[in-house]
Amino acid sequence: MTSNTHTSRITRKHRGAAAVALAAATALLAGCSSSDDTSGDPLKGGAKASGDSVVVGSNNFAESILIADIYGEALKAKGIKVTYKPNIGSRETTYGLLKNGSISVLPEYNGALLAYLDSKATPKSTEETTSAIEAKLDPKLTLLEPAPAQDKDSVTVNAATAKKYGLTGKSSIADLKSVAKDLVIGGSPEFQTRHQGLEGLKSVYGIEFKSFKALDAGGPLTQAALTKDTVQAADIFTTDPTITKEKFVVLQDTENLFGFANVQPLVYKSGLSKDGVDALNAVSAKLDTATLLDLDTQVQSGNKDPLDVAKTWLKSVGLG
Repeated sequence: MTSNTHTSRITRKHRGAAAVALAAATALLAGCSSSDDTSGDPLKGGAKASGDSVVVGSNNFAESILIADIYGEALKAKGIKVTYKPNIGSRETTYGLLKNGSISVLPEYNGALLAYLDSKATPKSTEETTSAIEAKLDPKLTLLEPAPAQDKDSVTVNAATAKKYGLTGKSSIADLKSVAKDLVIGGSPEFQTRHQGLEGLKSVYGIEFKSFKALDAGGPLTQAALTKDTVQAADIFTTDPTITKEKFVVLQDTENLFGFANVQPLVYKSGLSKDGVDALNAVSAKLDTATLLDLDTQVQSGNKDPLDVAKTWLKSVGLG
């Protein structure tokens, strides 16, 4: 994943945190109430956790808090003592806290983490992404297994366009090749000039759209334009709850134009036992993009407590 994608996703995440301030605040309270001990400033390290006492942290946006609750409750189900430090801040802060052992586990996104560690890396697979991260990762840290779930850029069409051209969630971006000339696509201004944007859609998929409408980075302007059919296709992030609400259809990126953004636990090595590692790897094996989208929608659109959502899902897949 390129640094441009990293910037786009991080920008979106910070905007998303502001847009769902209430949900994030609710999640913060929920994370605190679910902890064995979350007193004090989350930026203060406190005692380093041992293998049977784990500190689960999260970045400052709703999805990260939700996934942290999933990780923490999965660990608790194995009898491991858990403390939550939710809503800490950006990667620049949480990576340092992991390195010094103040937090033991953090939900990460492999492509964005790699871009943070090595902006010039261009992996061709999830496995290559993990290997490239491990080559740059602090030796006290390790990655566990990546989940199939990804939160990444996409080409997404609205319900009317999907119906008109027979597009489904199994359809590929390539399926737009013969009809793109009749469609307007929207996205951030940078999407027009990036390889992971119109340039790549042309060079990789051979697709040229009727026109481009500059909006925002997967935010409310883009969502509204797609809903109102001002644009028929747009760059929407794959776990955006609007997809479910408006019945948008995300097209498969079969050529991996948009890189990789798998959810993946980042761990302080000495802070997690083998039972803990096994528990989080079991979570990753069950967490796909459709599931994460559903869970995000319950929290961000349905205003459900993220801790309750986490517990319910874990029980449903035999991990709670």
